[in-house]
Amino acid sequence: MRRALAACAAIVALTLVPSVAHAADAPTLQVRQAEVAGTTIAYAELGSGDPLVLLNGTASPMNEWDPALLQALAAHHRVVVLDYPGLGLSGPAPARWTFPRGAEWISAFIDEAIPEGRADVLGWSMGGFIAQQLAQRHPEQVRRLALAATNPGGDAAVLGPEWVQQADSGGDLDDYLLTNYPPGRRAAGQRFLDRVEGAISSGAYPEETVPARTARAMVRAEDPWLRSNANLDGLRSLPAPTLVITGEQDVITPPVNSRRIARAIPQARLVLVPDAGHSFLFQQPRRTARTIHAFLTD
Repeated sequence: MRRALAACAAIVALTLVPSVAHAADAPTLQVRQAEVAGTTIAYAELGSGDPLVLLNGTASPMNEWDPALLQALAAHHRVVVLDYPGLGLSGPAPARWTFPRGAEWISAFIDEAIPEGRADVLGWSMGGFIAQQLAQRHPEQVRRLALAATNPGGDAAVLGPEWVQQADSGGDLDDYLLTNYPPGRRAAGQRFLDRVEGAISSGAYPEETVPARTARAMVRAEDPWLRSNANLDGLRSLPAPTLVITGEQDVITPPVNSRRIARAIPQARLVLVPDAGHSFLFQQPRRTARTIHAFLTD
């Protein structure tokens, strides 16, 4: 997987697309700052209850989370979204980007910004890499873990076909819809883009930038991830109950990756979402939120 998220460049281009969305129901992200790990991490909280930290994909700031998904999750949980160091409204990355380092930065964030010092964690795509490392390195901080459309790294990781990798690298809206949604479901992808654009244009979401330098650094971090089996080996002793979930028709991160992750983790539950792709969270936001809520409260 050369890039975990084709939406990176696509959603940045949303400001160039006339809004057709209605943002009346979009939750408002009131941005705060936490000083951690020698930098600042921008974040926002929604809802109340037990904390649920969401880790987004490659070069994706907090304003790329689906408003419908956040609203559904926040009905039952205190949802925490953030900008990775070097991204959006956060300060610069304090060191070269690697996924183990990213996990350490998120660990420091949890210590500083989550009063309980412990949270449920959901990582999507590249965010799943960081979530896997966080749960291994700091198991006391992760109550339950949800790994969405991600891979285990090393020999067990399976990349999408060549046409997907080429389309993924294109980075425009058509490529995003082509690679992240199955045929016949791309209208759902467009509705997601409209919801995000509506939230930004209404002021409910902050306007954020994706520095090319950070995007390149995150992409470069995938090479050592794919060369090492250390992450998969560590999953075999992972103590956190884990939901492994992906779209049944994910062509960016094929479902075999989720099957291999679920087999490795002792307390794992595998869910394949039918007729859904890599962006299944945004294709079916309310259904996905119900599945995550059921797992976290089981």
